Amino acid sequence: MSGSTAGVVVVGAGLGGIRVAESLRANNYAGTITLIGAEPHPPYDRPPLSKSVLLGKDDRVDLKPAEFFGDSSIDLRVGERVSAISPDDHTVTVERFDEPARSEIVAYETLVLATGLRPRSLPGAHDVPGVHVLRSIDDALTLRGELEGATRAVVVGAGFIGCEVAASLVQRGLTVTLVEPAPTPLVAALGAEIGELVTRLHVANGVDVRTGVGVDEVLSDGFRVRGVRLSDGAEIDADIVVVGIGSAPVIDYLDGSGIEVAPREVGGGIACDEHGVTSAPDVYALGDVANWRIENGGTRRVEHWTHTVEQASVVAHRIAKTDAMIPATPAYFWSDQYDLKIQVLGRPESTDEVHVVDDDGRKFLAYYSRDGILTGVVGAGKVGAVMKTRPKLLTRTPIADVIG
Repeated sequence: MSGSTAGVVVVGAGLGGIRVAESLRANNYAGTITLIGAEPHPPYDRPPLSKSVLLGKDDRVDLKPAEFFGDSSIDLRVGERVSAISPDDHTVTVERFDEPARSEIVAYETLVLATGLRPRSLPGAHDVPGVHVLRSIDDALTLRGELEGATRAVVVGAGFIGCEVAASLVQRGLTVTLVEPAPTPLVAALGAEIGELVTRLHVANGVDVRTGVGVDEVLSDGFRVRGVRLSDGAEIDADIVVVGIGSAPVIDYLDGSGIEVAPREVGGGIACDEHGVTSAPDVYALGDVANWRIENGGTRRVEHWTHTVEQASVVAHRIAKTDAMIPATPAYFWSDQYDLKIQVLGRPESTDEVHVVDDDGRKFLAYYSRDGILTGVVGAGKVGAVMKTRPKLLTRTPIADVIG
């Protein structure tokens, strides 16, 4: 056995992992902190990957300068993966990608799991040159490198990542087709009415939006992708295909650990209480991989930047045994598409009633309600109007008080 027999081991060197480590030090935690990341990079920010990195404005989006880890006494281990956990022994098995035959056992007092997601790929298309997913900095740089000389792209999946990629590729000068089996982009998150407004935005910028159809086959000339065949029989030529059809929590290392996993119908991932505590002693989970209990007794796995930051603060305070109160804030995330910031505040659902209160043909503002109560607000290019509703989302505010 190697590694420290004391301290916190954080598995996953992304946003959640680095924020836990940083918050622990800020709360005077003096024990060993080991941060283990599967990628060969220090912690970096993912939202810019589909925007500034793809557009060529950034090559590195590190969350912290290199000296931070030494200055903070954080043992950062990149290019390593945890392949197994033994809660009874309080150990993890660590393997290096560049030395697959070498593994070691690392002990922990407290374990934090922040392993994030793995993107889904189209069946049979994973190894076709020119077909891409976008999750890591390497994914983004590889895709960006293939844009030189490319003229046509198909983006499969019109969720937030797909819409952002489509916008970036248009700005790079490509002809873009956006394919979505649902009736509109973003329908699962925001409903069809707002989805239509997002469709309008993309069409106005030259995107060919195909909804209500899926991809039956990725077409290849034997060397690289040449297009896709849709479920309605249409064939679309493409030099580049980007797949954004969702992701799955990275939990394969939990096999045999006994750590409870949430059912798929409630989002899957690692089952936690409202503080990130898992079914195993001294083991926490947070971020995209974690399915936290929420105030109404249900559970929720949320894949948003601000949600991960807030969970990291909660977990760090629990580990450091501080009495600090985490202020209540409404859920919030955003998506930059073209020159508009689309913001979502609160917890709107696609089945909520939608009240569009401002729409100039491009920018818009909408409130969501359920059983007469405000549940969220969505705006495009309406930063001030969205953010001023924060206090109203912290209480049970009748929708009539907002739009009356």
